[in-house]
Amino acid sequence: MDIRDGQEPALWFPYPPAKKPQLTNPIVLAYIGDAIYEVAIRQYLISQPNQRPHHLHRQATQMVSAKAQCKFLNLWMPHLTEEEQDVVRQGRNAKSGSIPKNADVLEYRHATAFECLVGYLYYSNRMDRLQELIGLAIEHIQQEKTTT
Repeated sequence: MDIRDGQEPALWFPYPPAKKPQLTNPIVLAYIGDAIYEVAIRQYLISQPNQRPHHLHRQATQMVSAKAQCKFLNLWMPHLTEEEQDVVRQGRNAKSGSIPKNADVLEYRHATAFECLVGYLYYSNRMDRLQELIGLAIEHIQQEKTTT
């Protein structure tokens, strides 16, 4: 499907998940959600005037960290539908097996929930909603820059 045909945009590549998003393991949704969110942040950073590679990498790392994702999830919560809140709950409660060294358990679980929702929206072809939520996070980042 192509958005120019008046239909919803398709996935970026022609490899849909084996299961419907509602039936996909939350950790699997978080796995793709992590990648989708990172691409969105990289694309945002490249749209900015300062494009030195080291600067881009440092900024991206801050914006995709578990701590940042936890903060953005809290920002999103009042705006989420019941369905989206259910996806977040499933992602937060999913057992991943390991905790990264740079995040505490609570931050990590919230970051997983954040990524799970991103993956769910992506695989549900809800790109407008995904852009809206990521836009909220980016607006927050921009506001923080102007106040510091």
